[in-house]
Amino acid sequence: MKIYLELFITFFQIGLFTFGGGYAMLPLLERELVDKRGWVSKEEILDYYAIGQATPGIIAVNTSTFCGVKKAGYLGGIVASFGFITPSIIIITLIANFLKAFSHLTYIQNAFAGIRVAVCALVLNTVINLVKKNANTGIKFIVFALTFIAIAFLQISPVLMVIGVGILGILFGRR
Repeated sequence: MKIYLELFITFFQIGLFTFGGGYAMLPLLERELVDKRGWVSKEEILDYYAIGQATPGIIAVNTSTFCGVKKAGYLGGIVASFGFITPSIIIITLIANFLKAFSHLTYIQNAFAGIRVAVCALVLNTVINLVKKNANTGIKFIVFALTFIAIAFLQISPVLMVIGVGILGILFGRR
């Protein structure tokens, strides 16, 4: 029972301090789950990010589910996911009520503009760290660059690219 409470509290805290969703939460998850608690390895968390993005749903919730399952089975995945989403439900309810009354104020609009800039910096930091850790050989960097170009400029579906690059990884090994 203790592990479920620990999972809930850990993911509640991560969910409470994660702004911007998606990639913005990745450094916090890595620091908490890999560096601080040792529940998963760096390789596992990167795999969870990738699978979490490629599967339906929210990356952060999917990643929380995978980590919870690894730590304490299926019930652990449910508890971790519930812990992660609970702060969001509370915060969204409070913000919706607040914005309803004050969204017209310039200070509120400026605050959200500042938050958006900070989230962009968090996302860029995550991308740089992911590239450093994973595109660390010539061939991996070429695959990264071509995938980025295909998605960003050629408008090729990220799902198709993930499937295609996954197939290449299977065919040519992990080097």
